[in-house]
Amino acid sequence: MAMINLDHLSANPLLPAVQAAMIEAIQKNYGNPSSQHKIGDQAAVALDKARESVAGLIHCATPKEVVFTSGGTESINHAIKGVAFAKADKGKHIVTSNIEHNAVLRTLRRLKMMGYQVTSLPVDEHGRVDPGDVAKAITDETILVTIMHSNNEIGTIQPIEEIARITRDKKVIFHSDATDSVGVVPMDVQKLGVDLLSFASNTFYGPTGVGGLYVRRGTMIWPLLDGGVQENNKRAGTENLIGIIGMGAAAELAIKDMPSRITYAKHLKEKLLRELPNHIEEYIVNGHPEWSLPHLVSISIKYIEGESVVLLLDEESIAVSTRSACAAGALQASHVLLSIGRDFADAQGTMVITFGEDNTEEDVERFLTVLQVAVKTLREISPLYQKPAN
Repeated sequence: MAMINLDHLSANPLLPAVQAAMIEAIQKNYGNPSSQHKIGDQAAVALDKARESVAGLIHCATPKEVVFTSGGTESINHAIKGVAFAKADKGKHIVTSNIEHNAVLRTLRRLKMMGYQVTSLPVDEHGRVDPGDVAKAITDETILVTIMHSNNEIGTIQPIEEIARITRDKKVIFHSDATDSVGVVPMDVQKLGVDLLSFASNTFYGPTGVGGLYVRRGTMIWPLLDGGVQENNKRAGTENLIGIIGMGAAAELAIKDMPSRITYAKHLKEKLLRELPNHIEEYIVNGHPEWSLPHLVSISIKYIEGESVVLLLDEESIAVSTRSACAAGALQASHVLLSIGRDFADAQGTMVITFGEDNTEEDVERFLTVLQVAVKTLREISPLYQKPAN
């Protein structure tokens, strides 16, 4: 039986056009973009073309504002540590939220060990930060605010423009982790008003191991890696040219196909939510009902354990997740779900479904059928579940 992938947040297949671009690059573009000869020049032209495509996806003022990295985690580390080190003489205070990705949380934990202070803001029951809380948290010592654009576990999209207006007024640098948003929903960094934006290629059907960091002109940031002067002197090391070319090709497709992708994903999401009550009872849909990623559904199913559902679905060739792939296997309940008010048991019974353009209505129907059986099986052995009286 063919595998049904309902975990597109963790992994996306390379689109044929992306594969073709990378294969052609492997055959032709073996040069180093920094080399001062024709082979290097050819590589540099390919690098610049990809940078222009990625810049177009997020609407930069200039392609030079795009720094290529090894992925979302590096981009996040570079943004946060780069500002922390560059602005340490001004202060050592950073503002964030309670529901950030581990790449943010662990980066901040490292900085706290170095004497930095971190204020972490609560979110409402839908997972949204109150911009007013951001304004109150900023002090004369604040050098950075880092709030994610969308949450990878519940899909909630934050009021980034409102927060950016606050940080701009208070002259504080603003970074947003948009790893799960870029290429999925429209992204205009100039309209958003952010100073730094991190993202990854695989989110929009590009290769893994490639990412980007938007750095607004004039933003003070130290390089994370020391060495050469690549990436406009912001990221040392020879670029992953083949991966970057694939990212550029994926960006061009995302620009062209995003409207239809969003419409189709919403259709599948609405179908799942509409038919779910006919298959299981006692569940909670997580995330904001309006401000949410169009392809993501987060469901807390009562009286069962999410990892067990994932395993039973996997046996039937259906892939879903319980949380971010970066946190999969952790024994503790999701900090995101606890932050929006789920108790430990409900948090542990959560699954995340993310649709892609390869999914069909039949995939949704099969998922619901298999899920119904899996939930019934697990509830029969659950000490928390009480069967309804006849």
